[in-house]
Amino acid sequence: MDSIPIDTESGSQVVLELIYRLKLADVMTRDVVRAAPGDSLRSIQVLMRDKGITGVPILEGKRLVGIISIGDIIEALDGGWIEASAEGHMTRAVIVLEADMPLSFAISYLNRYGYRRFPVLSKEGELVGIITAVDIIKALLVEMNREVERLEEGLARKRKERLLAEGSDPLNAGKAGPTIMSFPIRRFDFENAGKASAELKKALKRAELDSALVRRAAVASYELELNQVIHSQGGVMEFRIDGEAIEIVARDTGPGIPDLEAALTEGYSTANQWIRSMGFGAGLGLPNAKRSSDEFSIDSSLGSGTTVRAVLKIHNKETQ
Repeated sequence: MDSIPIDTESGSQVVLELIYRLKLADVMTRDVVRAAPGDSLRSIQVLMRDKGITGVPILEGKRLVGIISIGDIIEALDGGWIEASAEGHMTRAVIVLEADMPLSFAISYLNRYGYRRFPVLSKEGELVGIITAVDIIKALLVEMNREVERLEEGLARKRKERLLAEGSDPLNAGKAGPTIMSFPIRRFDFENAGKASAELKKALKRAELDSALVRRAAVASYELELNQVIHSQGGVMEFRIDGEAIEIVARDTGPGIPDLEAALTEGYSTANQWIRSMGFGAGLGLPNAKRSSDEFSIDSSLGSGTTVRAVLKIHNKETQ
């Protein structure tokens, strides 16, 4: 990725606000891999290979004097001077950015020059970071997610205020009767995995619960749901929401958990290679669900199935 398809003049208003508000210092990679002018191109090649990067800035002390790119290494290999020092083959006319510049500068430079990276200097001229297109995209995604959460919380507050003004409190609504939801779960049904948890999250948001509590409940329910998809013969996810707590119950029909203590240990997994090849079965499901819960219990019998119960309490501080 060498360019970013964002129009810094007429793009989305939200994105434009972000790229002018964020500074390069907020986005750049600070842990910069570097080399000295006297280092051999061979050693820099090894550095690039080990770190998985395609360019290394060359420094004399704290002063940037050049850069070696993967293209320079390839040329040195072809030309037979891979053992030569970086000083004689580095690019000296390096285009740099400053840490206090708006992010829009980096986007413009990436699109204009097509380089993979730009060194970032402090006001004193010292190298303090490197910025790439990947750094920018990651930062924008994180910030946009925060903006969405802030918007959702603002809308939730307004809706709650309106309901209170009308004499109705959504958080007390559960006291008249709990919300109960149930979803069947099928073995290896990865296409639908997560749908039950998504419905729980929607219901909790409708109840105007605190976003941190909603996230915890979503994590616990998703991990338990995925565990059923991966490890059980099928089962059911049941949710109960009232004014006091969120209860998540995952029941399956087998095969049961042979070692509960091991199953609650991070990294322990009985998933086969096929499951792992799809990115699942890392051994974090039950530990994550337990960590997200205020109360957590497992009842399992070999051959008969497993029931996991997770409870998240709705505290006053989370419902204000």
